[in-house]
Amino acid sequence: MIAAMAADAARVRPQAAAIGRLLLTLTATACLWLAGANAEGPSPAHAQAAGAPPVTVSRPLRKDIVEWDEFTGQFQAVDSVAIRARVSGYLDSVNFRDGQMVKAGDLLFVIDPRPFEATLASVKAELQQAEAKLDLSNRQLGRAAELRRSDNVAASVYDERQQQVRVDAAGVEVAKAAVRTAELNLSFTRILAPLAGRISRREVSVGNLIAGGEAGAATPLTTIVSLDPIYFTFDMSEADFLAYVRAAQKGTLRSQRDGGIEVEARLFDERDWTLKGTLDFVDNQVNAGSGTIRARAVFRNPNGVLTPGQFGRLRLPGSDRYTATLIPDQAVVSDQANKIVLTVSDDGTVVPKPVRLGPMENGLRIVRSGLADTDRVIINGLVRARPGAKVTPQEGSIEPPKPPAG
Repeated sequence: MIAAMAADAARVRPQAAAIGRLLLTLTATACLWLAGANAEGPSPAHAQAAGAPPVTVSRPLRKDIVEWDEFTGQFQAVDSVAIRARVSGYLDSVNFRDGQMVKAGDLLFVIDPRPFEATLASVKAELQQAEAKLDLSNRQLGRAAELRRSDNVAASVYDERQQQVRVDAAGVEVAKAAVRTAELNLSFTRILAPLAGRISRREVSVGNLIAGGEAGAATPLTTIVSLDPIYFTFDMSEADFLAYVRAAQKGTLRSQRDGGIEVEARLFDERDWTLKGTLDFVDNQVNAGSGTIRARAVFRNPNGVLTPGQFGRLRLPGSDRYTATLIPDQAVVSDQANKIVLTVSDDGTVVPKPVRLGPMENGLRIVRSGLADTDRVIINGLVRARPGAKVTPQEGSIEPPKPPAG
C-alpha cells in the first residue's frame, strides 16, 4: 500500500510543477503589461477623474437697450354714459340691437309722444291768448296817452294802462317759456345716442312705463361706452414713483407729468408688446392706504379689440437707451446678501466677482457693475466650479432665450 501511494505521488508531482510554471509566466506577463501602461501614461478614465472639470464660458453680452418697468392695469372707456329717460311715459320703440356700435345722434328709444304733443298744443294756445291780451293792453294804453295829452283822462287811469301792459308782456314771456318747455319735453321722447361707441343691452322692453326726471328716480335704459381712444389705468408703488421723480430731476428721464411719454401694452394672451400709446395722466396724491399712485395711458383702438374692463400689462421706460451688460440669470449665484458671478482666468482658475444686478431684459439679467467686457463668465457647469479651483473652459455664447413655440 505504501508503495502504491509513493507511485501516485511520483505521477502527480510533474503535473503540479507544470501548473506552477504556467502561473508564474502569466503573473510576469501581467506585470510587464502594467509596467508598460504606466510608462505610457494614465488611462483616459483616470485622466478625466484627476483633471480639471469642463465648464462653458462666454464674455458678457453688450447690447443697446431701454429698461422697462412693467405694471398690471385695466382698460377703461374715455367716455361712459348711462342712458336714462328725461320724461316719463310708456316706451314706444327700441331702435338698436343689443351690443351694436352706435354713432352720436342715433335714435335709441322712443317714448309715446302723444301726451307731450297735446301739452305743446295747449301751451301754444295759451301763448296766443297772452299775446292777444298784450295787444289789447297796448291799444288801450295808446288811447289813454292821447286822452292824457288833452287832459281828458286822469293820470291814475294812464298809470293803470301802463301797468297792465307790463303785466300782459310778462304773461307773454311766461307763455313762451311754457312752449319751450313743452317742446323740450316732446323732444325728450326721442332718446338719442350722446356719443359714438358700443351700446349695452336694453334694460326695459317696449310697453313698460318709463320714469323720467332726476337721475336717482329715472329708469335706467342702457349704457354706452366709447372705444377709440381707450384709457389704461394702473397703480405704481411709491418707490417706483419716487425713482421716476428723481430721474426727472437729474435730467435722465422726462417728467411723467409732462405727458407724451411713449408706453407699450399687451393683453394676457400676447407675448409681444403690440399696443403703442402715451402716458397722459399721473394722479395728484399717493393713496395713503395702499402706498400707490394712480397713472393712466391712452391707446388708439380703431378696430375695437380692446374692451373697457379688460386687464393687461403695460411697460414704460425706466431709462434712456444705453449699452448694457447682460448675462443669463442662472449664471448668478448668491453668497448670503451678495450676488456673485463665477469667471475663469487665463490659467483656468475660477475667480468669483461680486456684481450689482439690474432687472431682467429680454430674458437676460442686466449687470450694473462688477463685470468687465473681457471677463469669461461661467454660463454652464456651475456645479463643477469652485472658487480657486481649476476648470477646463469651453467657449460658448450668450443669446436671449427664444420664446416657447405656440
